[in-house]
Amino acid sequence: MRQFPRRTHQRETILQELARCKDHPTAEELYKRIKKKLPRISLATVYRNLETLANVGIIKKLEVSGRHNRFDWDTTDHDHVYCVKCHRIDNIDTVPRTLPLIEPTQLQGYHVTGCRIEFYGICPQCSQKHQTNRKGEQDMADTTCKTTPLNEKQRLVLEALAKTSEPCGSKELAAATGLETKQVSCQITALKNKGYVASPVRCKYEITQQGEGALA
Repeated sequence: MRQFPRRTHQRETILQELARCKDHPTAEELYKRIKKKLPRISLATVYRNLETLANVGIIKKLEVSGRHNRFDWDTTDHDHVYCVKCHRIDNIDTVPRTLPLIEPTQLQGYHVTGCRIEFYGICPQCSQKHQTNRKGEQDMADTTCKTTPLNEKQRLVLEALAKTSEPCGSKELAAATGLETKQVSCQITALKNKGYVASPVRCKYEITQQGEGALA
């Protein structure tokens, strides 16, 4: 067991729970786990103890830019990589490094004691989800682009629209196809749902590029 300033039941429980974590939790996340064992513990107590343990080097505090601090049980020399999608953090082994060469005049009076490099990107799980989503979108697009079969009446209406130079109404289409006006209206609704017919003017219809493709 590592040495820490003063042994308390709360501090030991916090340390033991952090040692079980592999996901570099925030104080809030760790608090939710510890509260199951110590129902009366507060978030402030968890946070204060984590800060104390980090300050003496028993645990490591990870300060990720723009995010809540996270905590790591493993204090050995290693770096971390951060997922910009799900915000998970994983350990990565890196070659021990020295401070970059900086001219004294560039330090503006600072005494530099260390440096930090942040690695970030997209984790394997999020990459897989992204690929799956893209495949789903592509499949949907492919399905949308496929020509839906036409019934006989729909084909008659489309052929009549293809022969007109301007949008026309149901009565005109009924006269051109020999169908009843009500039948034309029903077929127009179905064709609009398929994307084969558009209505640029109220109650006037024209064939779309997809509709022309369906006739080919």
